[in-house]
Amino acid sequence: MSDAALAMTAGTRWRPRRTGLALGACLLLVVVAFIASLAIGPVTIAPGRILEILGAALRGERATGAALRETIIVLDVRLPRTLLGLLVGGGIALAGAITQGIFRNPLADPGLIGISSGAALAAATWIVLGGSLAAALTPALADAGLPLMAFTGALVATVALYLISTRDGRTSVATMLFAGIALGALAAAGTGMVVFAASDQQLRDFTFWTFGSLGGATWQKVLAALPFMLLLALIAMRLGRALDALALGEAEAFHVGIDVQRTKWLAIVGIAAGAGASVAVAGVIGFVGLVVPHLIRILFGPGHQLLLPCAALLGGALLLGADVVARTAVSPAELPLGVVTAGIGAPFFLWLLLRRRAALFG
Repeated sequence: MSDAALAMTAGTRWRPRRTGLALGACLLLVVVAFIASLAIGPVTIAPGRILEILGAALRGERATGAALRETIIVLDVRLPRTLLGLLVGGGIALAGAITQGIFRNPLADPGLIGISSGAALAAATWIVLGGSLAAALTPALADAGLPLMAFTGALVATVALYLISTRDGRTSVATMLFAGIALGALAAAGTGMVVFAASDQQLRDFTFWTFGSLGGATWQKVLAALPFMLLLALIAMRLGRALDALALGEAEAFHVGIDVQRTKWLAIVGIAAGAGASVAVAGVIGFVGLVVPHLIRILFGPGHQLLLPCAALLGGALLLGADVVARTAVSPAELPLGVVTAGIGAPFFLWLLLRRRAALFG
């Protein structure tokens, strides 16, 4: 079966014009969200002024006088937050799309099936107990410790979930959901034990972190997350055709030349990289990985060669929009970002369950 036949079977006719329009629309949303994230806040800065500041920074010009305050706000406060939001939102959405593709189930999401909880447990362990170890490491390794721990926790949770829910090459939807709940509860119990040993300051930091936020964004966090997101992107570039083939079944995918086991393990590493790095630098942010892939399927079809890049772009735009709401809805205070995404995603998840309840309980 040819690539074109696979794509048509998955529901998408690969027409360059349609693909270009889809990617162009997602890129436009990213640009709008990027400018809005830099412009909106306690101090509102006009979009034209934003472009001037960015252009001057690219030319190496330094602001003076009245322009210095706006330049500091844009370049030192909002720009790292915005870039981190793009990385985290894109990473969560891309990991969610790959999770749904590899498990062949639209209800799969790293935040719902225990993967993010595994990352959170590993990250909490580093936050509370990793200080003494970090002191013995070089500054570069110490900065990378939290993302690496979160990646490891997500990887272990993903592998465990896959081994539990898959038998003879077939994944049970009910087993996956229940195993995810159990793994999440187990990770939450472990996290509670770790937090019990935390100091007051560590406890305050961890409590805010569990709700998700971009408020602590720094250039160091952007650089720490970037390698993991690049790894996820590189893996996703190799998975589009394979996930389309897997949608037909593992036997069919094997007969058209897909290395099924290699595809599964590549997907597991990519999911762990996206979920782990996101949890490490921004805390637990739910439902983005569930909502965004479904929106892409509704708008542009289920073919993964278009779904994956569009999910990365739309995920970044959606998270930036949620972050603008989080920091302006109750200004001067700031809502946890996870609260905003849960307010969007939880009703969407209930809608999906109602649509699929016949399949789940019939």
